[in-house]
Amino acid sequence: MIEKVEKIENNKILSPEIVEKELKSNPFGNFLVYKKDNIIIGYLYYSLIYDRIEINQIEVLKEERRKKIGSNLLQYLIDNNKNNITLEVKIDNYPAINLYKKYGFKEVAIRKGYYEGIDGILMERKIGD
Repeated sequence: MIEKVEKIENNKILSPEIVEKELKSNPFGNFLVYKKDNIIIGYLYYSLIYDRIEINQIEVLKEERRKKIGSNLLQYLIDNNKNNITLEVKIDNYPAINLYKKYGFKEVAIRKGYYEGIDGILMERKIGD
């Protein structure tokens, strides 16, 4: 089950203190969580900045990966928003890059040294793509 939350409880992946800090420091921040047996096992953290969404982070528990949880979170975000979506991804994170391409994201630019010296790819999914 996926839901938007403002407070985190009962999970194996994300500290409630981190969520509270992020939401206090980022007035545009939002969390979508994926629950299994009422326990959060994955999340998507994004910022809705006026007419654009910036995906800040997607994470799924290691033992729950390859079960379409990341795909479901991404599809939920796409289905429930009518905004362009952007994100950065490490240039060598092939599983994530392939996931984003599957959902219509296109490579827009390279951000040199974006991840502590490792290049990042700026990707975008435009409305209607």
